[in-house]
Amino acid sequence: MSTSVVTNDLYTPDDLLSMPDGKGIELVRGRLLEHTMGAESSWVGGRLFGRLDRFVEEHDSGWLFPAETGYQCFPHDPTMVRKPDLSFIRKDRLPQSTVPTGWITIPPDLAVEVVSPNDRASELEDKLADYRLAGIPLVWVIYPDSRSVLVHRRDGTLARLLETNSLAGEDILPGFACPIREILPAPTAVRSRRGGSGGQPPSDG
Repeated sequence: MSTSVVTNDLYTPDDLLSMPDGKGIELVRGRLLEHTMGAESSWVGGRLFGRLDRFVEEHDSGWLFPAETGYQCFPHDPTMVRKPDLSFIRKDRLPQSTVPTGWITIPPDLAVEVVSPNDRASELEDKLADYRLAGIPLVWVIYPDSRSVLVHRRDGTLARLLETNSLAGEDILPGFACPIREILPAPTAVRSRRGGSGGQPPSDG
């Protein structure tokens, strides 16, 4: 996940929805931000999506959405549209239990971000702050470069998981568990450190 300003012109959520090439674009403070994923991050997201999809279908848990799904659910900026790399909404939370044709106007129960080495830490922090203000109960931030995951919860608690740990659905997807190493590429002897600091989780200090 990385973003870059597409244009300094101001747009509305309806403008973005009508754009034929707007799939990878978010709307923040009226400006279009291109939302992209590198090949490795996209692969990791796909691995997790497959495991979540099987669990959600088997348990009839709710709705699982891929990266292009936009959310317009931010009270501090009603025109904002954010697109998690993966997201989940529990069954019956969507009005009439129907997926809307436009943006989703309620926050997901789970949002997932997969970080690329060139991602800017400040952009990720901005997005996580928006998720907190929207009241998203559970957020997973996956760092393939360091083979770790940060779990952000609505109560403000934070857990740092390593590849030897498992992702747990907690009270959002009870019973779901996925060993982290199963959604990561095979480790290499040396992993390059490219670009910005977004590819590494923040230090505890």
